[in-house]
Amino acid sequence: MSENKKTKFAIVGCGVIAEVHANAIREVVEAELVAVYDKDSVKGRSFADKHGAKPYVQLEEMLRNEEIEVVCICTPSALHPEQTILAAQAGKHVVVEKPMAIQLADVHRMIRECREKGVLLSTIFPRRMSPAAQFAKNFIESGGLGKLSLCDAYVKIYRSQQYYDSAGWRGTWEMDGGGAMMNQGIHTVDLLQWLAGPVTSLYGRTKTLLRTIEVEDTAVSLLTFRNGAMGVMEITTTVQPDLGQRLEIHGEKGTLIIKEDDIELLRVNGEEVRIPAFEPFSVIPDGHRMQLRDMALAVKQKRTPIVSGEEGIHSLEIILGTYESSRLQSEVILGSGSL
Repeated sequence: MSENKKTKFAIVGCGVIAEVHANAIREVVEAELVAVYDKDSVKGRSFADKHGAKPYVQLEEMLRNEEIEVVCICTPSALHPEQTILAAQAGKHVVVEKPMAIQLADVHRMIRECREKGVLLSTIFPRRMSPAAQFAKNFIESGGLGKLSLCDAYVKIYRSQQYYDSAGWRGTWEMDGGGAMMNQGIHTVDLLQWLAGPVTSLYGRTKTLLRTIEVEDTAVSLLTFRNGAMGVMEITTTVQPDLGQRLEIHGEKGTLIIKEDDIELLRVNGEEVRIPAFEPFSVIPDGHRMQLRDMALAVKQKRTPIVSGEEGIHSLEIILGTYESSRLQSEVILGSGSL
């Protein structure tokens, strides 16, 4: 592929997050949006007209368009597996919104199908793209905090009942696959395990306390990491005012705290560590733009994208493990294949 040729993208599902993808693709000089699919023809045509793409009301028809190289899956979570597999079978590379799926078996199926068809698979975790997260990753991996001891994540945000009522799939087990952890907290769950290392076991408790939904609005997990560290996750959509997300990583040498997407504190051996002046970053749109640009380049360069499909396994394991632990009221060992 010529380095000057734009990678051609299509979007599946023309909802709220699709707008983020379309805007990001427009800002990436290496990419171009050429097609969109939505089963609602009016919605799809309006979206296509706005973004200069061709609308489709049949997914299979869109996937026969040989111009399309990458498909962004922006539909409700339960639809991701089959749509990803259809795209892979049509020879298209795939970018899947979080969560990749709502069952681990489906994630493995998606990965396997893409691998067998020789197409790239990526999932969206835009918080990893922040300069603060990249700095923290390098600092921790280089031993800056020493042996990790306590690694915590807090997501204390607000979603009203009206938010859940605004779309029939929200807050349902069938289509959303979970609540505060699965939909809102997954970005922070991913960031914690990415920075602190894989989680090997957990005790979890989930409840629906203030919202009229099927799934949880509040969840707590006690984690054990592979490196021996322990941690806690507290995730809810019921806090007023919205307090956002926060990570605290503690080790034998010091502490690193990330508030939203900035480093709030980095202290090692009793002294503040000077942090470089980061470029301004906003998860939306910056994180999506960076990931979609990376995918456009990965297609050209025939390499694995910066966040591969395999990366979608880890956070989903923790979330589903928390649900299972809450149901069984016992510890759950991750990676056992029992979820």
